[in-house]
Amino acid sequence: MDWQLSDDAQFLSAVPASRLVDHTPVPTTGAWRPGDDPGERRFARIGDVEVEAGGTIRGAVLAYETWGELSPARDNAVLVLHALTGDSHVRGPAGSGHATSGWWEEVVGPGLAIDTDRFHVVAPNMLGGCQGSTGPATPAPDGREWGSRFPRVTVRDQVEAQRRLADALGIERWHAVVGGSMGGMHALEWAIAHPDRVGSTALLASNAATSADQIATNALQIEAVTTDPGWLGGDFYDLPGHAGPARGLALARRMAMLGYRSQHELNERFERAWQSSVDPLAGGRFQVESYLDVHGNRFVRRFDAGSYVRLVDAMSTHDVGRGRGGVEAALARVSSPTLVVGISSDRLFPVADQQRLAAGVPTSVSGPEPIVLESGFGHDGFLIERDRVADLLAPLLG
Repeated sequence: MDWQLSDDAQFLSAVPASRLVDHTPVPTTGAWRPGDDPGERRFARIGDVEVEAGGTIRGAVLAYETWGELSPARDNAVLVLHALTGDSHVRGPAGSGHATSGWWEEVVGPGLAIDTDRFHVVAPNMLGGCQGSTGPATPAPDGREWGSRFPRVTVRDQVEAQRRLADALGIERWHAVVGGSMGGMHALEWAIAHPDRVGSTALLASNAATSADQIATNALQIEAVTTDPGWLGGDFYDLPGHAGPARGLALARRMAMLGYRSQHELNERFERAWQSSVDPLAGGRFQVESYLDVHGNRFVRRFDAGSYVRLVDAMSTHDVGRGRGGVEAALARVSSPTLVVGISSDRLFPVADQQRLAAGVPTSVSGPEPIVLESGFGHDGFLIERDRVADLLAPLLG
């Protein structure tokens, strides 16, 4: 396995140890805010959203990006749904409006698997997110950040927001709905709740219901954020950056990285290597520790602690069988051709999750077993093994 395929590995080898921790000022939130450069974002007002757990998000907005032209018949639209900490920026450079470059540029674009010469691609930032859609860091109707007042949201609430976006765009039926990880939860909910509006479905490294093991991992990450003294119950937005919950958010991200990457990859890439010439027994650090620090320090500069808590909680409540007679009864409602892909080394959403999906969805294109992508990159394989994922998606889109 060539670990240099990973951008993170290249980063670690290129940056001196003395620069592995970002010493620029930490922002109170890495959220996009009204007044910031919108970049390629567009915005749709979707009205008041009443959420499953109780409460109403008034004047909700979804940020989204598009590529390719919508056909006169409006029948060539593809919905691409991002993972937990992703956003609408599927392709395009980083810049003042976008903290990172496109996360699926080898999959979405002219002549690629999701071909923008043929398809009109729509990618929204999910409800509760922090890159333009209404979430804890955005102003409520009274002008103050929602903060602790932002209600709990579920995957179903988020799909309802996406349905309203589709209505606003005049898209009655998606040619395909594609999602990985949390985005796969959304794609599955679309296929179950709105089967008449989905032409085909792709579920990558996802699940039908969050397991106890996954909930436990999520709970620890949430606690890492909410026990930071700067959390203030979620109402920290008036604090200076150094006083906010950045340490807790960075710790949560470092914890999450252990699920996103495989044990094999970490052992092979880093072994017991030191980050510098100083022995860890003498105060030095292991290279893998610095790797986690890099991710934590980067993350607090592009994400929001309030959104992280709400979105991780939404993942924990995910259960397509809730109120539908159980998971298998819910999966049986799917009528669109469905691609189910697992990652062989995924320890966050292991292949058993995708086996349950493929066995339960009557229209699985691979039958009762999922397609398993052999990869050493763990859960992030669907983001890293882009060419191989593209090869799997292309036949589904036709």
